[in-house]
Amino acid sequence: MRTYRALFAHAEFRALWASTALTTIASTMSSLALATVVHRQTGSALLAAVAMFGPSLAQVLGATTLMSAADASPPRRTLVLVATVTAATLAVQTLPGLPVPVRLLLVLGAAYVVSIGGGARWGLLGELLPAEAFVLGRSTINVAVGAFQIVGFATSGFLLTAFSATQVFALAAAVALVAVPVLRFGLAERPPRRTARVGLRETWRGNRALLEGRHTRTILLALCLPNGLIVGCEALFVPYAGARAGWLLAAAAVGMLAGDLVVGRVLTADGRRRSNTGLRLLLAAPFLGFAFEPGLPVAVVLVALATAGYGASLAQQEWLVALSPAELRGQVLGVESSARMTFQGLCAVLAGGLADLLTAAPAMALLAAGSLVASLVLTAPLRRAASAAVERVRPAGVPR
Repeated sequence: MRTYRALFAHAEFRALWASTALTTIASTMSSLALATVVHRQTGSALLAAVAMFGPSLAQVLGATTLMSAADASPPRRTLVLVATVTAATLAVQTLPGLPVPVRLLLVLGAAYVVSIGGGARWGLLGELLPAEAFVLGRSTINVAVGAFQIVGFATSGFLLTAFSATQVFALAAAVALVAVPVLRFGLAERPPRRTARVGLRETWRGNRALLEGRHTRTILLALCLPNGLIVGCEALFVPYAGARAGWLLAAAAVGMLAGDLVVGRVLTADGRRRSNTGLRLLLAAPFLGFAFEPGLPVAVVLVALATAGYGASLAQQEWLVALSPAELRGQVLGVESSARMTFQGLCAVLAGGLADLLTAAPAMALLAAGSLVASLVLTAPLRRAASAAVERVRPAGVPR
């Protein structure tokens, strides 16, 4: 299964992909509407930022408390429940006169539930597809997320000029609700990957297995730290470019999509392994050019080149799957996703603080330098982890 045609011929993959696209559109539409409402009611840029980036930070709670549910519960039931909660939360946002603290608690609570759904989704993807197709499947879903985030933000931005935020919330809730029947009737139910009581103790048992493994710990760190620092650079696009920041955001989306397409569709497993170091360095190096405060055309090129380096994450996730026990796969991938999102949120906050001290351009260059150093330090341990992953999946009797 090496082509998109073969991938989308799989009915259950189509359902998983479509539900992800729908929930992505709904969440991006609602996040922009919520930030607009919060800023209008409070005048606080900090609270508006919390409305948009707070869900990323809240996901760590799911990773540390209830992520065992990603493997210990039937996956279709879990995903349908998460989609229902998402739609219901957006519907509540339409209530008039809802206080800002309640709105923020709702979105943070929904993010907690969604983090569990992420683990269930990625674990199920590993069951739906053969091992050699996992990267292509993950890449295809990543492309959908990136593309439909752009659609969601653009749609919400347009609708907010013509309709009220309440109406945008209602439309987002309707879009999210469509994902429920797509999942319910598009997926076959499967038994849990493991039999265990869902709870804090079981979650931490799986998390310890992930963090105590030398190679899995290295991969997790490589997925979180260098990438998070570059997301911090992206968080400064508005301070750097003002009203023209949309060009930089679009360039970042194009670069990320291009990287995912090439790594997921074109490169073989060996090609992903050999190109990983170069892609990780590419992610940071072009952002060093912001130290010279380039004009917008040059900045757009630098951003597009750099963000293609996000494609390195696909190989690292592939290695993480290979090194993880099958019965913990959903939890491991859920923890990885939640930890990565949390680091991105923290680095965005760090970037804002640095920019207040140094201005945006030198802050971006400093964050890029930190990402570059982290990638260089992690290069040798990551090579060992990749070799261990290759050995784990090598068929019996195949020579080294």
